[in-house]
Amino acid sequence: MTLPLARSTVPAFLPVPGGRVAFRDTGPHPDGRPPLVLLHGGALDGRMWARQVGPLSARHRVIVPDARGHGASSDPGPDGYRPHDDVAVLLEQLGTGPVVLVGLSMGARIAFDTALERPDLVDRVVLSGAGAGAPTWTDPWMLDRMARWEQARLDLDAERWISVFLEFVPGPHRMAAEVDPAVLAEVRLMAVDMLAHHLPADPAAPPAPIGFLDDALDRAPGLAVPLLGVVGDLDSDDHRRIVTGTVERVPDGRLATVPGTAHYPNMERPAEFERLLAGFLSR
Repeated sequence: MTLPLARSTVPAFLPVPGGRVAFRDTGPHPDGRPPLVLLHGGALDGRMWARQVGPLSARHRVIVPDARGHGASSDPGPDGYRPHDDVAVLLEQLGTGPVVLVGLSMGARIAFDTALERPDLVDRVVLSGAGAGAPTWTDPWMLDRMARWEQARLDLDAERWISVFLEFVPGPHRMAAEVDPAVLAEVRLMAVDMLAHHLPADPAAPPAPIGFLDDALDRAPGLAVPLLGVVGDLDSDDHRRIVTGTVERVPDGRLATVPGTAHYPNMERPAEFERLLAGFLSR
């Protein structure tokens, strides 16, 4: 199973205002290709990229941070934080030069925000499952899941919270039995770890504010770097709409689909995901 193997790598830590960011770094690559920075989805951590690290590190330096409130990183302070600032501080500290930001779901939004605010640090961007700006939910399937997920949080029902979260793995067009059990088990383990190590003192209280750029979609025409948007063809209508809408707004965007997957194409179809990434990087 992929996940425990990746977990054996000891993370490094970067002090940031109000906390620390954990990251794993395969180290500089001799041929000078731009490093890849892999940004995970919400409620998960950098281990969701375990399938990619080995193949990608054969040709690139690969850096995998845990966002605050996830993995081995510290919790956000009461005043919150801006995730893209943490990414920028990490890249400056490592002296990477421009990097390729690859983000999934929450990580996609962080990647886009970083590219808008710090184009000097970004060579190109890959978004999967999310895009620019604050998401809007209109799909009945998503509205139902988000409502039940929030109610589970308010009820302090961790098992129900995780159960609803796991429904995003098969998406609206499959049953859980149609998904690789290893993928479901890995997503569950990361979500359980997040609750075990990052649950706030009052889980029913509003979470600390996260400073995403809510106007990022309006600013998308100013994106200075190429962008690849990746969707799973079995993901929710809303997730696919958000990615497609972002691709359409940027000057140099392209869209790719990974068939037979929903919200986590890199975990379900790693070879196909890596093939799309390699094609984009070879431009």
